[in-house]
Amino acid sequence: MEQNPLPYIARYPDADVLTSSDQVIPTVVDDSLEIWQEVNAAYNIGIFHWRPTESAKKLAKEWKEMLLADEKIWDQNGFNEIVRKQLGPSVNEASGLVYAFDGNLKLGILPASIFCSGHTYFVQAMHQQLKLEPYAVHTTFQYGATEGKRHRLREAMLFYDPPEYFNPPGGFLSFKPSIPSSMLLSGKHTINSHFSLVNYQIKQIRTALAIASLLRRTLVMPPLWCRLDRLWFPHPGVLEGSMTRQPFICPLDHVFEVNVMLKELPEEEFGPGIGIREYSILDNPALPKEVKNSWLDVHLCKEGTQDCDTSNKTATRGVLRFPKQSNEETKKEDRFRNRVKRYMGIWCCVLDHIPGHIYYDMYWDEKPGWKAVPPQTSEDDHPPW
Repeated sequence: MEQNPLPYIARYPDADVLTSSDQVIPTVVDDSLEIWQEVNAAYNIGIFHWRPTESAKKLAKEWKEMLLADEKIWDQNGFNEIVRKQLGPSVNEASGLVYAFDGNLKLGILPASIFCSGHTYFVQAMHQQLKLEPYAVHTTFQYGATEGKRHRLREAMLFYDPPEYFNPPGGFLSFKPSIPSSMLLSGKHTINSHFSLVNYQIKQIRTALAIASLLRRTLVMPPLWCRLDRLWFPHPGVLEGSMTRQPFICPLDHVFEVNVMLKELPEEEFGPGIGIREYSILDNPALPKEVKNSWLDVHLCKEGTQDCDTSNKTATRGVLRFPKQSNEETKKEDRFRNRVKRYMGIWCCVLDHIPGHIYYDMYWDEKPGWKAVPPQTSEDDHPPW
C-alpha cells in the first residue's frame, strides 16, 4: 500500500473537506466518491483531508468549541452532528460533492473500498473484489484493542517491525491445519455450522500452542476460517448488502483475544508465555532468508503405532520426545490450561436474544452436550473459566 493519495485528492479541487466513513455497503464500484445520498453510516474522522478554506476554518472553529464546552462529547460524534446540520443539495451531479454544515461547505465522502475501514479491508476485502488499489486502511471494526489493530496490519503485511521480530529466540513453529471441505462449504451458513468450523480449528490450535509451549518456540497462527462475521450488534450472519464472502479468512481477533495472548501473565499461575506471530509472516519479504531456509518438517504420531518410527536411522531425521505424564507435568498442564482458556473471545450477536453473544471455549470438546448458545441468565454470562 504505497499509493500517494494527493493525485486522488487533486481530482476534487472544490472540496473543502473529504472524509472517510463507516459505510460497509458500497455505493460505487469504481474509485469515485461515495454517493452521499446512499451513505447511511457515520463519517469517520480517522481519515480525512481539509483545505484551508473559509468554510473549512469555520467548521473547525465550531467543532473545537463544541468539544471544549463538553468533554463528554466524542469528537467523531461531534463532527457528524455539526456537518450534518445541513446536508444537501449536491454541488453538481458530476463532482459527487454535497453542500453540508452551513450550506456553504463542500463535502465529499471518500470511497470505503480504497480509503478502507477495518471491515471493508480485512473482512470484505472489497478492494480485491473490485480490483482497486487502496490508499489507506483504518483499523476500525476490530475487537482486540491496540494489539488487535497491530496484529491485523501484520496479517496484511502492512506493519513495519524491526528485524528481531522475524527471528525470535527458539525459532518458529508452524502447522498446516486440516479442515474437511464439508465444514467450509456444505450446508447453510448458520451459527451451528460456523461454530463447528471454528471449534474444529480451535482444537488444532490448542495442540499447536501446547507443542510451542513445550519447545519454547513462537507459534505462527494459521489462517482462521469463519462462516459468519462478528460485530457488536445483532445481525443475520453477514451484513446484508456488503461484499463479505462466505466462508472467509477472518482476522484473529474475531475469535481470539489477541491482547490477552500477547499480555505478560504471571508464570507461576499461567505457565511460560507462548509467543505468537501472524499467519502471513513466513511469506513476508522482511523475513530473513536464513530463517526461511532453516525449517524442519515434523510429523506427530504416537510411539508404537504404524508408521511412527522413533529410531534415528538417518542423519537428516530426528525425534522429538514429549514428557510423560507425572505430577510435575500435571502442574505444567494445569498452568497451560489456565493460560490458553483465557485466549478465547466471543461471537456476536444473535438476533432476538439479550445478551446476544456466544463464548468460544478452548476446551469445548471436554464438555458433553456443549452447544453454541448465548448465556441464558445473567449468572451464565461469563467466560468459560
